[in-house]
Amino acid sequence: MTTDTSVSASTPITSWRSGLTAQHWRVLWGSYLGWIFDGYEAFALIVALPPALHTLLTPEQMLSAPIYAGLAIGITLLGWGIGGLAGGILADYFGRKRMMMLSIVFYAGLTGLTAFSTSLTMLIAMRFLTGLAIGAEWSTGIALVAESWPDHARPKGLGLLQSGFGAGSFLAAVVWYFLVQTQPLGDQTWRLMFLVGALPAFCVFYLMRALEESERWISAVRDRRWDAVEGQTQATGGQGKRPFTLAVLFRTAEARRRVWLTFLMSLASTTGWWAVSTWTPIYAEQLAKAQGEMAGLWGPRIALVYTLGGVVAYMSSGFIADWIGRRAYLLATFAGSLLITWATYLWTGNLYVFSILCFLNGMITLGLGFSWMAIYPVELFTATVRSTAASVVFNGARLIAWVFPILAGTIVTKFGGITNSALIISSIYVLGLIVPFFLPETKGKPLPH
Repeated sequence: MTTDTSVSASTPITSWRSGLTAQHWRVLWGSYLGWIFDGYEAFALIVALPPALHTLLTPEQMLSAPIYAGLAIGITLLGWGIGGLAGGILADYFGRKRMMMLSIVFYAGLTGLTAFSTSLTMLIAMRFLTGLAIGAEWSTGIALVAESWPDHARPKGLGLLQSGFGAGSFLAAVVWYFLVQTQPLGDQTWRLMFLVGALPAFCVFYLMRALEESERWISAVRDRRWDAVEGQTQATGGQGKRPFTLAVLFRTAEARRRVWLTFLMSLASTTGWWAVSTWTPIYAEQLAKAQGEMAGLWGPRIALVYTLGGVVAYMSSGFIADWIGRRAYLLATFAGSLLITWATYLWTGNLYVFSILCFLNGMITLGLGFSWMAIYPVELFTATVRSTAASVVFNGARLIAWVFPILAGTIVTKFGGITNSALIISSIYVLGLIVPFFLPETKGKPLPH
């Protein structure tokens, strides 16, 4: 049985859900299950890292805690980039479903082992290995949903899929909030965050039965359609031995241009989030302390508010992109990211107003700031390289962005706090105000074959 990717001409499209079958929804929710725990893992590291450092570092080392925190996040990001790039390529060779299941199994096992770290070195090593497994999951799920859903509903489906990351982050914030309140293991409670992260291994049993391989991918490989961009035929297209998918992305001028430009925007979104937005819980605690509030409460609260904003925007992103178009969506997202970052980290007043700013920050820098990577790049490349291209754009940026959390930690330590670091590094969002003008508008166009 295969998934129909189009709606019959005789079937009137009365809403975006027209023509969607039970199999379409199984593909979406199967991919969603994998992605929700990736979001959990990413945010679990952010909230659990400060108490983890307190138990793993000496008092002397704690004086440089922001640098060590940046190192742990940066190394995770590096593993994510390497694993994502490799996983995306393998998914174009061996199929989306197989790679998704393998990545979830390895991710679950490795994040569970993180809970047993006995030193900072072991923690960082486990973060790197977990990042390898996490990175391989995203592009496979994105490609599978994009190639299975009909064109008129595809952006909405991809936005809903991307919301799994926000939902996972929100789940991590909820789990952490209750762990902070109860402290079941005392100062070792942070370890429970990673043990919970091992649960998605059970999702594989569902995925094995619910998901079917992408018909578009099977057809493209069978017909030997090796071109990266429709209408940009290469000498090797449609004949001979299959060329290396990563090399195909750089064999024509148009494919190269699309890869590099979307990569620059991904770098801006990724750097802004990992090196700037992840400091909001810590900044909230600093504001609370300055205002005489109880320590340890406002950080988890802000984490919940921020991630809730991200979930709302994730679920809305596909509708917004189809309403105003891809270019307008990108320009609004990057302009909004720059403005809300400055507003958030320049705020020193009422904590409830700060909560509103963090909700908006989550909507823009997390929700809208990452959803475009699920919606837009898949519309620029063909089926035989789609997963590879998505990985280069989404995960490849981490091969550069991983140094920015370390840089941010250094700036925080050397130049007077989180605000200065945030204001300096957030300037990278300016890239997103330039690049969209040099990329095609894909609103309303069919997915390339």
